[in-house]
Formats: sequence, C-alpha cells, structure tokens
Amino acid sequence: MMTCRAWRVRGRVQGVFFRASAREAAQRLGVSGYAANLADGRVEVAACGAEEALGQFEAWLREGPPHARVDALEEVSAPDDAPAGFHIR
Repeated sequence: MMTCRAWRVRGRVQGVFFRASAREAAQRLGVSGYAANLADGRVEVAACGAEEALGQFEAWLREGPPHARVDALEEVSAPDDAPAGFHIR
C-alpha cells in the first residue's frame, strides 16, 4: 500500500544540494514525489511510497546532505496523488 507524506525543512537547506540529494535518497528508497525551494528559505518535500521507505526517507531528511544543516522538520498535509518519479521543483 502506498502512503503519501510531506514535510517542510528549515535550516541551511538552500544552495547546498539539498533537493538533488533528496532526489537521490528517494530514488534509492523507491519513493516518488518532489522537493521545492520555498521563498522563506525552507524546502518543501512530498513523498509517496511504502511506509517503511517513507520512514527511512524522513530520517534522511532530518540529517540532509553533508553541507546542509537541518534545524527543524515539520510534517504538513500531503498531496492527494502520487507523482511518477521524484522531481526537483
């Protein structure tokens, strides 16, 4: 069964390859969705996949790539439909 979840990530998450790294992590875990920069400096991430994979993806989001600094991870309402693949917006 596929589940969809979404988060907003706050910290040093723009300009540090956060979105591209999130796409690599999602593809490795078999998760579809997107990562998008927000005007306020946060990154919004939505993901759909198996519950176990989403748990692993959320754990990755809490750490981010090497040059990022994640200060907070807030879960927000998820999209209704599951996109194909993982996209950077």
